[in-house]
Amino acid sequence: MLNIIWLAMLIVAVVVAGLTGKLPQMMDGGFTGAEKAVMKVALPLLGVWAIWLGIMRLAERSGLVLALAGVLRPVLRRLFPEVPAEHPAMGAMVMNMAANMLGLGNAATPLGLRAMRLLEAINPRPGTATNAMVTFLALNTASIQILPLMAITILATAGAKSPTAIVVTAFLSSVCAASAGVFVSKWLQTWRAFRLEPLPAAAPGAPQVEDSAPLEIERPEVTPLTTGGRAALWAFLALFAVLFFLLLFPQNAEHLLQALNAQWHAPLPPADFTGKPLWMRALMSASLLAVPFLLSFFPLYAALRGVRVYEQFVEGAHESWETAKRTVPYLVAMLVAIGMLQGAGVIDLLTTTLARPLAAVGFPSELLPLVLIRPLSGSAAKSVFIELVQRLGEPDGFVSRLAATIYGSTETTFYVIAVYFGSVAIRRTRHAIAAGLTADAVAVIASVALCHVLFR
Repeated sequence: MLNIIWLAMLIVAVVVAGLTGKLPQMMDGGFTGAEKAVMKVALPLLGVWAIWLGIMRLAERSGLVLALAGVLRPVLRRLFPEVPAEHPAMGAMVMNMAANMLGLGNAATPLGLRAMRLLEAINPRPGTATNAMVTFLALNTASIQILPLMAITILATAGAKSPTAIVVTAFLSSVCAASAGVFVSKWLQTWRAFRLEPLPAAAPGAPQVEDSAPLEIERPEVTPLTTGGRAALWAFLALFAVLFFLLLFPQNAEHLLQALNAQWHAPLPPADFTGKPLWMRALMSASLLAVPFLLSFFPLYAALRGVRVYEQFVEGAHESWETAKRTVPYLVAMLVAIGMLQGAGVIDLLTTTLARPLAAVGFPSELLPLVLIRPLSGSAAKSVFIELVQRLGEPDGFVSRLAATIYGSTETTFYVIAVYFGSVAIRRTRHAIAAGLTADAVAVIASVALCHVLFR
């Protein structure tokens, strides 16, 4: 399917650019997309990927990944029945989904790439997406958002009095989207067009190997925690508990919010915590502490379990370079097509054509560019969202809150598929795009319905 979609994107861009006289802009958009794929996406994220893949390695070697997968085994076995229950891929997928829920995009991507590598390791059909991969991608493109930090940040920066009002609508919309994505991925995998072919039979006289043959799980060799180790671990957890409760107070949270401006790429007003209910401050505090907790807890726990933390961290971080090299060609192909579409004015043409019919069903025409760009480019969608809120001048208004809900409950489907599948050289994506776009469409529909109920 991705072959057809990519070719269609190129042809549509060329045809529209030829008809509208924007061939130079189309070519500039394509070359800009290629440069962006290498210089602004792959290379800048290489260091971030190295950190989180190293941390993931420590989590695996210390036994935390297997333990985490064991706790959620009943749910995971229903979602991913073809993955062995104790395989490290289970824990990697859980950690990726948890990071997405907390809005930790920088941590979620490398954790997701690690999960894809582990899934590919047990893929009997290299180059073809398995059912587990498609379901995992559907959950990534429609991840449940407990706290959509970036959308809240943009509204707060624009001067919204209640930037966190979208938390409920974004959460419910993302739940609807995730449910739809999983349902469609499971449903389409039974279609003849997307069904996996049986593995070829073995040659006469060769031992028969079944598709469902049990996989030998590599269990990490770890030492039990000593009495001193348990005491150190409890002291560490107590310290983070104290920090968590301190951050529940607005005056303490202000300083940390300002310190995280670089990570969130937008300045926050000093009183962002002021006047918020306790449960909201607790969620935001948990999000602020999540990254420092993960970066310190996993190495400490691994060291207490007898893991040589420096060596294992470096071993895990080494994977980032190989991952980046495999991912770049897929990123270039996708971002070139997206850049050509934008340069040719295809998005503007669709906006003009669809604005009136959508307005008739209660969808503001101002949001159409955001909806069309969101599956293609995260940075472009963010720019469109910021410009829209600033242009309207009503960050607490209905349209701004609807835009924030859509932005917070959807994902850049084509970018995610290009990065995740490209990292393991998957060429036959099967129904992953259909499941991801369905989840995006359901998120938009649910956002409109919920915002009409709660904000009109």
